[in-house]
Amino acid sequence: MWIPCLVWDWRTPGEVSVRVGHELADDYLHFLAGRSRPNSVLAAGYDLKVFFAWCEKEPVDVASRDVINFVAAQREPRTASKVVRLSDGGSGLSTRTVARRLSSLSGFYSYLLARGDAGITANPVPRGLSTRRGRRNNGKAAPLVRTPRLLPKILEPAEVNALVGALRTARDRAMVEAMVLGGLRRCEVLGLRLEDLRVGPRRVFIAEGKGGHQRIIPVSSRFFASVAAYLDGERPTDTDSDRVFLVLKGPNRGQPLSAAGLDQILESARARAGLAHASCHELRHTCMTRLREAGMALEAVQAQAGHASIETTRIYLHLADDWLAGEYRRASEAIDAQSLAGAGK
Repeated sequence: MWIPCLVWDWRTPGEVSVRVGHELADDYLHFLAGRSRPNSVLAAGYDLKVFFAWCEKEPVDVASRDVINFVAAQREPRTASKVVRLSDGGSGLSTRTVARRLSSLSGFYSYLLARGDAGITANPVPRGLSTRRGRRNNGKAAPLVRTPRLLPKILEPAEVNALVGALRTARDRAMVEAMVLGGLRRCEVLGLRLEDLRVGPRRVFIAEGKGGHQRIIPVSSRFFASVAAYLDGERPTDTDSDRVFLVLKGPNRGQPLSAAGLDQILESARARAGLAHASCHELRHTCMTRLREAGMALEAVQAQAGHASIETTRIYLHLADDWLAGEYRRASEAIDAQSLAGAGK
């Protein structure tokens, strides 16, 4: 019996080699690296490690009952863990995490089935559960794990000002403004190259968007002013990196800033500002919500955010309270007018 052990090697920026110690799984991860972003490959490798370490079986011996038992085990409370689910206060893993692990496992077996040379005759990950409701829904089965759609947290204007005021460098301000004014993802901020900055038209070229999609988006002049201050007075000049945001001090000076480095910058600024929350993704959500509240068309918000589907963008309709309140007020006034007209007859 093999013992899964996750190993990864970042060779060059944007590339990662992930292995778990089994020929079939490692072949799949190598295949996945050619069509997915590095973080997606790393997540899939970790998910496979977790499942097979729990299951203690060879891939060819896994059955559907093992997968269902795995789901139940993942949702059990972790008595020794201090991690608490935000959705319901439980101590087991969130449904989103469990669903992602099932997706990684299903992708692995779909790959083995496509190869046809591993003795795999069926995907052991069930597509869903048959229910009476499913027969009324074009035969669509109920999902094995239901993932609730939660509204993301956003920051109030005063909180944004406090956070920006707690940042200590022009570099840090530029990175935060890229997220809160332009809606960039963390990986998109860190992936920016000098040639991606279109200063004249105040545009930014996103070369490494989610799913490998590229886009050109407008960003506030305030961001470009902070970038200019950073480039003029802070960015190391003795570096051959074309990345915009670099490490300023220490042994890694002149190297591209890492995701952990950006998270640490935000965590320290959040503590100095006395804020309870202010993650990179919350800054992005804040940007998109404010754009929608200001009247930006939903399709334009979709393009700014880089969403493949507008259904993903619709969440900002619910975050933008003014939009919902306005729609309700107009509908309520129309209903009241009809009621009064009927009462006057």
